This record gives sequence, C-alpha cells and structure tokens, in this order.
Amino acid sequence: MHLPEPALTLGARQIGVLSRDQLLAAGVSRETLRWRIGRDWRLLLPGVYALQTGIPSTQQRLVAAQLVAGDDSWLAGTTAAALHGLTSCSLGVPIRVLVPRPQRSRRVAWVDVRATSLLREPVVERGPLRVGCLPRAVVDAASQIPDERNARALVIEAVQRRFVRLDDLEHWVDARGRRGSVRLRRLLGEAAAGAWSVPESDLLSLIHTSLSLPEPMTNPLLTGPDGTALTSPDVWFDDVGMAVLVQSHEFHASGLDWDATVVAGSDLSAARVVVVGVTPAALARDPRGQLHRIEHAHASARRSGTRAPVIAVARQAVPFPAAARAHLPT
Repeated sequence: MHLPEPALTLGARQIGVLSRDQLLAAGVSRETLRWRIGRDWRLLLPGVYALQTGIPSTQQRLVAAQLVAGDDSWLAGTTAAALHGLTSCSLGVPIRVLVPRPQRSRRVAWVDVRATSLLREPVVERGPLRVGCLPRAVVDAASQIPDERNARALVIEAVQRRFVRLDDLEHWVDARGRRGSVRLRRLLGEAAAGAWSVPESDLLSLIHTSLSLPEPMTNPLLTGPDGTALTSPDVWFDDVGMAVLVQSHEFHASGLDWDATVVAGSDLSAARVVVVGVTPAALARDPRGQLHRIEHAHASARRSGTRAPVIAVARQAVPFPAAARAHLPT
C-alpha cells in the first residue's frame, strides 16, 4: 500500500512521525491506518505513529511529543535546555512541552504538557522541532529539577558558559510570578556572586555562614608586584591576600586552564599569597571542618601583619554572545 505524496512529504519533514489527523488530511484512508498500525507502523503516543516498526530515535520522540500536544506547542524546560546544549540536563523522560492557555495541563504517557499564559517567548525552529528560548528554559528547568544542587549546577553552567545573561534569567523569574521564586532567586544570587561551579557555590555558601570571615571576592583578576598576571583563585580575601582554591578537575570552569590551577600553589605562593586548598569531597564530607581551616588560615594571616603585594580586581560580568541574543524575549 503506497502512501499519498502529501503524506510522504510530511513524513520526510517530520522524520517519519505523523499524527492520525495529519495522515487522514494527507489522504490516507482509515482502512490503511487500521491495516498498517502494528504491522508496518509503530504507535508512539495516542494518535501518533512512527512509519516504522523499529525503536524510535530521540528526535522522533520529540516530534511525537509535539504532535500529541498540538500544533501550537513547543519544547520547554529541561528538554529545551538539553537541546540548547546544557549538559546539566538530559533528553530523558518526561519530555517537557508547553501549550498556550486556555488549553489544559496534562500528562500523556512520557510527555508532560503544561499550559502557560506566558506567550511572549521567541521559539526557535530546528527542523521539525520547536524549541523555547534558552533563558526561559533554564528558569523553568531549575524549577522542575527536584534536587537544588542539580538545579544550581544548571544555572551556573548556563551563566558560566555565557549562554545567558543573569538579567535575562531574572526577566523570566519575574514573569513566572511567585511560583518557586524564592528558590530561583537564591540560585540566581549564587550565580551572580561569581561561582563558576557547584563546589564553588557550596564553598561560598559555607563562607557566608562564618562569623569571622569578611566578604570575599570570587574569581578576581590578580596581578603580581611585577605586573605579571597570576592564577585567578576561586575565592579571595583581599584584606590579608589569601586565596582559596577548589581543587577539582571535574568541576573546574572550562574557561580556566586546569594545568595553571594545578600549579597555582607555587604560582601564588611565589607572590607571598596565603593559599588554602579544598576539594569537593572534603566540602561535602566535613563542611564545618573546612570552614574552620579557612577561618584559622585567615586569622593567622591577619595576625602576621603582612599582606602579599598583589592587586585584585573584580572580574567583569561576562558579555552576552550576539548569536544567542536573537533568542531572547523582547
């Protein structure tokens, strides 16, 4: 049984996934539908078929999710964040889809369809897929991820990799209203403080609980007495010239040279900087003990009465790439 040309053309555009309504509108008879389903075609979702019997690809599942949600739907939240390239999200289930109100929210098998009244969002078309803009996707995903540490990792990754600006994330937090705003604003605040990884954020949160440590700088630009640029520490206490380094290759910011971080102790120590190293494992296992080490080192440096002849300058906010600016809400 040959399919009508319109069905073949649409099938090629939608990588072999069509809805029942699309097939009927393209001239496929109900008899053909009944015959082919289960024999030649695979049912993916209610009223949505893959024109094959094999396991569908991820892209086919994404197209199917859009079809079951409706013509005016778009991929959003954790799904959109993963499609935009954020590694802190995956294209697993459920697939997140938004539809405009007054349509209703519902769960259809492995598809989470949510109705929204926030419609001023530029939707990016990628072949057969419609993908929500990244700033909204990050905010929605951070709200959807149950574990706050994983949500923090997503926000930090998006900012650190210069995919989004903090004020664009703030726009969507405001647009959402009160739903989850306390948690979202806390995550944005941590990213704004300059943390470039989850362990750095954990370290900053820990330092802020101290009753004796002053407010630190994060990832400042350091210059030695001879004008040489020094390794940028994760945390810097300018009053005593003390650096705290998170020593982890896995979590270190991709924009920094890992080899330089490994030798940072000698680099900074040569400039008479007090260096304290911590690891993510130690922060997780014994946070109070690590805070005590930092407090003790800071107190010792203060009692010494000497400070490294190093100039620290706060790092400027990262510029926003022009290529991504087109995807932002206006």
